[in-house]
Amino acid sequence: MYLVRPMPIPTRLPTRDEIAETWHLALPVVTVQVGLMLMGVIDTMLVGRMGPVALAATALGNLAFVMITIVALGTLLALDPLVAQAVGARDETAIRHGVQRGLLLSLVLSLPCSLLLLGSSWAFHLFGQPLEVIPLATGYALRTIPGVLPFLAFVALRQSMQALGRLRPIVLVIVAANVANALLDLLLIYGGWGIPALGVNGAAWATTICRWGMAFGLLAAGWDTLGPRLRGEWRAAFEAAPMRAMLRLGVPIGLQLELELSAFGAVALLMGRLGTPAMAAHQVAINLASLTFMVPLGVGAAAAVLVGRAIGAGDAGAARRAARTAVTLGTGFMVGTAVLFLAVPGALARLYTTDAAVLAITGVLLPIAGVFQIFDGIQAVTSGVLRGTGDTHAALRANLIGFWGVGIPASLGFGFALGFGAAGLWWGLVVGLAVVSVLLLRQARLRLGTPIARTTVEAGVTSG
Repeated sequence: MYLVRPMPIPTRLPTRDEIAETWHLALPVVTVQVGLMLMGVIDTMLVGRMGPVALAATALGNLAFVMITIVALGTLLALDPLVAQAVGARDETAIRHGVQRGLLLSLVLSLPCSLLLLGSSWAFHLFGQPLEVIPLATGYALRTIPGVLPFLAFVALRQSMQALGRLRPIVLVIVAANVANALLDLLLIYGGWGIPALGVNGAAWATTICRWGMAFGLLAAGWDTLGPRLRGEWRAAFEAAPMRAMLRLGVPIGLQLELELSAFGAVALLMGRLGTPAMAAHQVAINLASLTFMVPLGVGAAAAVLVGRAIGAGDAGAARRAARTAVTLGTGFMVGTAVLFLAVPGALARLYTTDAAVLAITGVLLPIAGVFQIFDGIQAVTSGVLRGTGDTHAALRANLIGFWGVGIPASLGFGFALGFGAAGLWWGLVVGLAVVSVLLLRQARLRLGTPIARTTVEAGVTSG
């Protein structure tokens, strides 16, 4: 067992060099996250020209894919502490096993995800979706099934490359994927060159093809880094005990993401009870908030790598400095966006709509979004810090308590019992995010103030 000795937690502000190191890792991650979002935005924009039913079907089919694969995606984030700490410890064997197990795990996890997507039609009926939308949405969801494996394989390769500090190939692949996706959308949705117009199904096929391209593209672009690890001995990667230990480490991350995503989804469903303008305003506000959230999400990913490397190297001071720098950077950015949301909500809302009713509600929601931006940034970064230390259970507990123990009940109380409507639903989110961020900050401080064992799964028992 490798222990990082405790030391007093520093209180000074991070230096310019520390900020630069974190931002150097975070910026490519932010670019990749925005690129992944843009693929969905382009799909929506191009399908939207076919009418509201096609637009709703694409959104619903994509939502099914996200909700089903999010646990698998989160489980693969176990590679953050495993590979990053192995890099810090200069343990090439553990690095190789981590990369190999990540790919094997993506294969294993793709099976239940694909089976669940086969039941999309049943789920759409269960949740009372419009009958005219369900056939198209089901067709979209079914055509994303062949893309589940390459999507998860891309995630496994991406996490490994991030931990190893090879970010440029990931950015290049995402840029290429966005260009390819736009061209394939135009061809497959509307037809041309002898290919019939496939509509919503065409958007799904374009996305699936691009997911295969992303997986093989990253494998090729990063082969100088990945190749030596993938060409090595694979026998240890197939051992069941370490794989089970990796699942115990990763599944809590996946469940944490599911809890967070489903909480926001629940508020969206509740918003629908208040009418179409409220639902539209919610979509505008959450779209803006999601875009700015990519920055602290990237900073959190950088923190996971930097903290993990420091722990692997046995450098407690570096781990604390990395955590402090990431929290300062992520929170500082979100304070800036909060000021923007508070200052010019009307101008931001008019980027999306000219409808007076929607503008009025959005003008109320965006300042509230400005407040929850700060808490959302803190929880995103501290989740990354804790993941870098190998603690993947604290964020799960915090999300369960904050969102479902406090936030959703508060949204129901403010929105309906007290009659505050759309604003009340969002104030409930603020309360939930505040609780999550406080719990995670406290846990990060406690975690970094005690000896930390390097996280490994080689013995079949997760240590750390």
